[in-house]
Amino acid sequence: MGLFSRSGRPSDPFARVDPSPDELFYRAERRVTHIEPGAIAALRDLYAWLLPAGEPVLDLMSSWRSHLPPGLGPVTGLGMNLAEMNDNPQLASTVVRNLNAEPALPFADEAFGAVVCAVSVQYLVRPFEVFAEVRRVTRPGGPVVVSFSNRCFPTKAVAAWREGESSAHRALVRGYLEETGYERVTDEELPSPDDPLWVVRGERPGLREVPAQ
Repeated sequence: MGLFSRSGRPSDPFARVDPSPDELFYRAERRVTHIEPGAIAALRDLYAWLLPAGEPVLDLMSSWRSHLPPGLGPVTGLGMNLAEMNDNPQLASTVVRNLNAEPALPFADEAFGAVVCAVSVQYLVRPFEVFAEVRRVTRPGGPVVVSFSNRCFPTKAVAAWREGESSAHRALVRGYLEETGYERVTDEELPSPDDPLWVVRGERPGLREVPAQ
């Protein structure tokens, strides 16, 4: 069955080929980069332009590399494999959490100046709950930046991702941010000499406080 049933209603857009607990899949260490060097450089350049200097950052669904530029505040990684995150030189602290089982984030309101999620959004089975939490922990005016390519672990990607193309992926992630209260939501394809790379981003409503000089 496709994404939609004969009635026109979604069958289960967040079903997965492998519904077993994610802890089983992610306990194996996979120290690989899921995008090539050109796409990594393009993403790092966007982060350098967009993320507020000196403010704390949450790297959502983190791993052993974050592709962040220098000059940011402390970076907290939240992911599934502690050994991988311990190898990430950009992380100041780590939290192990399966967001598909526990979408609530263990952080205070407005704890972060920005949130990034790189090449992992396709695995969320409760994305609206997760991004509502992301909004809660982001400071007013702070950006959330979600990037993705045309690669995935197909057994763990949700049906809406597996059965859609890049335009559907962009619309899907836009919907996650728009439905959870982010403003100025945009999507774009970043120029890259190797992997295609798309970014959907938005801002938490409100004005960012500029630190006194």
